[in-house]
Amino acid sequence: MSLTHVRGPLGTEPAGSSSPALPDGGTTYVEPHPRRIRGVVDGVAVIDTERALLVHRPGRTLQYAFPADAVADLPSEPAPLSPGFVTVPWDAVDTWTEEGRELVHYPPNPYHRVDCRPGDRRLRVEVAGEVLVDADRTVALFETGLAPRLYVEPGLVRTDLLRRSSTSTYCNYKGWATYWDAVVDGSIVADVAWSYEEPLAESTAIAGHLSFDAARAAVVAELPG
Repeated sequence: MSLTHVRGPLGTEPAGSSSPALPDGGTTYVEPHPRRIRGVVDGVAVIDTERALLVHRPGRTLQYAFPADAVADLPSEPAPLSPGFVTVPWDAVDTWTEEGRELVHYPPNPYHRVDCRPGDRRLRVEVAGEVLVDADRTVALFETGLAPRLYVEPGLVRTDLLRRSSTSTYCNYKGWATYWDAVVDGSIVADVAWSYEEPLAESTAIAGHLSFDAARAAVVAELPG
């Protein structure tokens, strides 16, 4: 939802300004998306097209729209601003792929960007009186619509005080995240940190690095602003 994110250029509270001013409440934007999109049910591709559109709507997850004759008998509804095109619920198929990459949750957004910048911003993390990190060799990750994050290589972390948790999440731009609990003198702080062991191509600079949740630990991070 990068364009239509609340603070995005087509969102309800854009961070910047435009001339002429955009309508209050955000703007719907539909554009061609010339990539091969496939939707698979029971091992069979029921959608296979290079004529998809991307539908950006404020307050809504980014959606594909397809030519009506490309969706077989899947449930659908007319796409906005696009006669002859329909949208299909994400859970109407078992698996979505875009040019061979399996997707999770929603389409990747061409206006969403991840920039990883190694540098000397300082990160200090303390849990239950123990310092887990105090380093100024970090990677700053800047991601569209989100606050910057600092990541640090495991060699600069008290990993002896961390253990892998059962939590896992997925990001379309970073990949699958592994979470870590802190265990200090028998006290457990769940999911205090996360890492991307095998990140997607755009985020390889943080492979294996850890970032920490400021709501679960005392985190001092030297960040912009």
